[in-house]
Amino acid sequence: MVYDYVPIALLMGIALVIAAVMVGGSWLLGPRRPTPAKQSPYECGMTPVGSARERFPIHFYLTAMLFIIFDVEVAFLYPFFVVLRELPPETRAFALGVVGVFTFLLVIGFVYEWKKGALEWEDPVEHRRLKPEPQPAPAGEQP
Repeated sequence: MVYDYVPIALLMGIALVIAAVMVGGSWLLGPRRPTPAKQSPYECGMTPVGSARERFPIHFYLTAMLFIIFDVEVAFLYPFFVVLRELPPETRAFALGVVGVFTFLLVIGFVYEWKKGALEWEDPVEHRRLKPEPQPAPAGEQP
């Protein structure tokens, strides 16, 4: 019984050794050239603009939720259509009706989101928020 787990333990041991060699090798052989940019905290690659107290636009989250909804729809419909051929002929029409109602309700939800503007990426507030504020010209220069 214990011998059944020997291959798994061996595989885990090999994986740990390979990971340790790769991390240790990159630490030993990698170049070390610290610069002020490398030493500064990482802020998603962007210089922060404006206050952190502003409201965050939710367009990304709405689009992500719509993607999840329609991804779940496909996850439900794919197995159904695989099994549809094996259903008895007298229940196929009922099953297709149930799936039709399911799809119809999802399409209604999609049209509702579309009409509400959840799929629109152009938001005037967002444009104002993301543009850097104009810097005043120095006293001796003219634009």
